[in-house]
Amino acid sequence: MGKIYVRVDDRLIHGQTIVAWCPTLGIKEIIGIDDESAKNPTLKSIMKMSVPPAYTAHIVNTEEAGALLKEGSANNRLVIVKFPGKLPLIAEAIKGCEFIMLGNISKRTDSKHKLSGATGIFYLSDRDVEDIDALVKQGFKVNFQQLPNSAKTDWDSFRKTIK
Repeated sequence: MGKIYVRVDDRLIHGQTIVAWCPTLGIKEIIGIDDESAKNPTLKSIMKMSVPPAYTAHIVNTEEAGALLKEGSANNRLVIVKFPGKLPLIAEAIKGCEFIMLGNISKRTDSKHKLSGATGIFYLSDRDVEDIDALVKQGFKVNFQQLPNSAKTDWDSFRKTIK
């Protein structure tokens, strides 16, 4: 049985994912979960075109993701969601994942908390913090890390900076 890794990145599938994370983690299958992208055939096609043939890529909605993940795989999988709010919806399907890495989220109107890394910034809302706290309480390992060779900040360390 392959391993599951989870990344939160509002860019979903992009160069860092393909060039840095996939080889480092031995990924063979990428599952991008975004309800809007999944129902847009053109956007879905464009995202899949950016993925080399060495990887199987899926752009799916939340429901499809749950079914796909329950099927299991012999390959290592990278599950990518745009925002932390999606994680509670797929928590059962990703139970047992190696870790959840917080990668990149641009500032939004409800953003209140910021974590800067080597190559980006991760903005969180109070709701995002609550969702991640709940996942940590369920036993998920969560950290902020932009690239495999960049510094890693675990959730507990970041959480202490939030007032």
